[in-house]
Amino acid sequence: MRDALRINGQRLVARLAALGEIGALEGGGVCRLALSDEDRQGRERVIDWMRELGLSVSVDAMGNLFGLRPGREEGPPVMTGSHIDTVRTGGLYDGNLGVLAGLEVIETLNDAGITTRRPLCVAAFTNEEGARFAPDMMGSLVYVGGMPLEEALETRGIDGARVGDCLDAIGARGEAPVGAPDVHAFVELHIEQGPVLEESGVTIGAVEKVQGISWTEFTFTGTSNHAGTTPMRLRHDAGYAAMATATFVRELATRLGGDQVGTVGALTLSPNLVNVVANQARFTVDLRNTDNELLKQAERSLADFVTQLAEEEGIEVERRTLARFDPVPFDPAMVDRVEASARALGHSVMRMPSGAGHDAQMLARVCPTSMIFVPSVGGISHNIKEYTAPDDLEAGANVLLQVLLGLSE
Repeated sequence: MRDALRINGQRLVARLAALGEIGALEGGGVCRLALSDEDRQGRERVIDWMRELGLSVSVDAMGNLFGLRPGREEGPPVMTGSHIDTVRTGGLYDGNLGVLAGLEVIETLNDAGITTRRPLCVAAFTNEEGARFAPDMMGSLVYVGGMPLEEALETRGIDGARVGDCLDAIGARGEAPVGAPDVHAFVELHIEQGPVLEESGVTIGAVEKVQGISWTEFTFTGTSNHAGTTPMRLRHDAGYAAMATATFVRELATRLGGDQVGTVGALTLSPNLVNVVANQARFTVDLRNTDNELLKQAERSLADFVTQLAEEEGIEVERRTLARFDPVPFDPAMVDRVEASARALGHSVMRMPSGAGHDAQMLARVCPTSMIFVPSVGGISHNIKEYTAPDDLEAGANVLLQVLLGLSE
């Protein structure tokens, strides 16, 4: 009977659409930045759904949200989930799928009258995206003891707001303790956010590892001057230095090849006028690689380039690390379980790495962990055009259901 159990795909899609109404953008996207009022509304809707499903709801001091379904026996739960915060121009599926598919699994078990041996828990972690507060995966990092709670609460966002103040402002600071949790296993369903599954014609990705991430903020300070009267040889142009670094990051990633990627995603010039040489440029560099030694090599190359450039241009440079996570391998037996469940359901499946960071990489510090990917149409994510077909959403949720059933028994 349990092998034949299936989730309700229409119900899952309806919940995704309903959550997507909160912070909705024109064109179909969502803006629900961490600890914003939209995030508050999203949390309240998820809590309502959890309570409707009979889950025991708790929130920790970091704002991480948990819905617990008791098992026939007490003990560490089998956990699933993800996040509901988005980037400023997000879609309906990134993070949201993992949380709402978890709720759909719970409702499916409720409908079938099944009580698992181990408890089940659905989690929604705070500030996974890092779009407002760095680092990303902050809530799950604090949850597993990888970042002190007080340090996280004192973190200030791109708007100057403090995490602790924002938690209080939206009523999201709970009373449950944080720290290294006792979890039997963790499984996260997520859209791929890349083109590999779609290009390969494969329905399910069994994720073997998450690549390492290095985020650095650079600030170049030069001299503001007239764009028409200042000879090129006498300029101390912070804007030029920032753009030269952006070009170098692209060339570096191409030269290293393989899984190396590099991005300059945020750039602010001052005074930001058409006819004035910029005296300050603040920008971010995002480097990622599945090989930690190659990632370190990329970091060294970037640091050397920036130091030499600043000297040549006669400008000052400041560096600030926003996030640094080593590559994370997932438990081989858990990856095997995902692959076997997908095949048993008749789905095509491939093993693959994740190019994006996820809460699962933090949970891997404290329990056996794996991830399930479903295709992203056109490989598009962090974009209002983000889309995964309903059949693929249903396929992924059914794999999640069977994996959770196996782990909980």
